[in-house]
Amino acid sequence: MLIEYIHKALALAVYDKLSDGSFSGKISECPGVIAFGETLSECQQELQDAIEGWLIVKIRHGDTLPVISRINLNKSIPASHKAAAHG
Repeated sequence: MLIEYIHKALALAVYDKLSDGSFSGKISECPGVIAFGETLSECQQELQDAIEGWLIVKIRHGDTLPVISRINLNKSIPASHKAAAHG
């Protein structure tokens, strides 16, 4: 389910070509998930790495995750795990 969540989130990504020819990408539904790359492919890979890291931090801290394409990871994380993540 986590991999599907990542794939669905990446499908929502918006990429821009910057004035120097490099690329930026972001996923608006996941605040703070942004990446840059010299090529579009590099930017896409960096964005995947960014969302994976973002998810790890959010889950460890017990933060609420955005529902993406009807995938709600929040109900998959037991409440006791959320509390233990802060300890």
